[in-house]
Amino acid sequence: MFPTCVDLFAGCGGLSLGLGAAGFSTLFGVEAHADPFSTYKLNLLDRKPDRHKWPSWLEKKPWKAEELLEFHRERLLELRGSVDLVAGGPPCQGFSMNGLRRPDDPRSRMVDVYLEYVDVLRPRLVLLENVVGFQSMKHRAGGTYRDFAIRELGRLGYDCWADVVRSAEWGVPQRRPRFVLIAAMKGTLSGIDPIQRLKVARRAFLLERGLGPEPTASKAALSDLEGLTNLRADKEWGHKGFLALCRGPKAKTPYQTLMRLGSRGQPDDLRLPRHGEASVRRMQDILDNCERGVCLRPQDRARLGIKKRSTTALDPNDIAPTISTLPDDLIHYSEPRSMTVREHARLQSFPDWFSFQGPYTSGGARRKDACPRYTQVGNAVPPLLAEALGETLIGLLAVQQQNQIAHFANGVDMRRKSSSDFREIGNADLVATL
Repeated sequence: MFPTCVDLFAGCGGLSLGLGAAGFSTLFGVEAHADPFSTYKLNLLDRKPDRHKWPSWLEKKPWKAEELLEFHRERLLELRGSVDLVAGGPPCQGFSMNGLRRPDDPRSRMVDVYLEYVDVLRPRLVLLENVVGFQSMKHRAGGTYRDFAIRELGRLGYDCWADVVRSAEWGVPQRRPRFVLIAAMKGTLSGIDPIQRLKVARRAFLLERGLGPEPTASKAALSDLEGLTNLRADKEWGHKGFLALCRGPKAKTPYQTLMRLGSRGQPDDLRLPRHGEASVRRMQDILDNCERGVCLRPQDRARLGIKKRSTTALDPNDIAPTISTLPDDLIHYSEPRSMTVREHARLQSFPDWFSFQGPYTSGGARRKDACPRYTQVGNAVPPLLAEALGETLIGLLAVQQQNQIAHFANGVDMRRKSSSDFREIGNADLVATL
């Protein structure tokens, strides 16, 4: 039997995808936006139904996390003791160093909703993932959001471990540092540091996937997608004149081999943007004359007449910077163009069989609330990092099961129990005692 998890603020499914690859079965995912939920449903519910045990009482539709709590609290309480892991990343825009970091940003209050789910479900483990700014953003109750989350989880009966991990160290071809908090019911992981376990397992994790300990550079991730002379009509948007890249017939690097697993034919989301001649000349100038891998210097922006500060030309021999939700932040390392959704997805470690739903971009007043494909990719947890976290978490569940946990099971020797027996005991006795 697979260990069970609930994915909160699930987005397009990067966290669920990685946890599933590690061995988790997702009970359900909670996502408010229609377009990322459509992506989640297509790739995870429809294509991998054996890894989802979606409750019959829960509609397969976008849900605001707070509304699901309001309408289905009693049903959720019935799950108490049967959930191994609550995982998720509350919306990060309020904590991002690139944002306004307003304490009154309503998205920041989703941390309270996340903790309420932990209170209702009382999982054996908790995984909270977010931007690095989560540990420095001031909380209205005093201290930082990191302090608040640890304090509240402690009040609910959990031990906590937290640190910043760098996605590039787990094979993801971009910097993308992430704040990670792992919590376990008090006393169930005595003498164990889950974050240290994650780090110690890194080299073996990479070797098992054919990746070396060195970072995966941009060219190693994307070179089989190059080629502006070998184009085709995009299968979705060809009727409007859009062209698409063609994936080369063979992988050129171990990372590309890994991304191609399970993918047949040409992947989706290779539609090229339609640049004007002036834009192409400007991007070629950037490739020829500007420093790679960092945002354009002020003098280069002034010379090129560019006001946008985040424009960066990829360095083919280095990892990419943390990708954003905008299509024009990155310039391809060898071609004068911005990147396709698929290339952004490669830099996030989404496999090629995973396809995205909804519009490609949005603009104007719609940008604030929309969640098009580029946004879905940029907001996601890198699946490779999620898989590494998932493997560590499954190891922690095994430790919990092997130990005698008297306050869970009234003295029953847990070393003689299967995982299903554990959940049966937990649901009967744990609910009675909490």
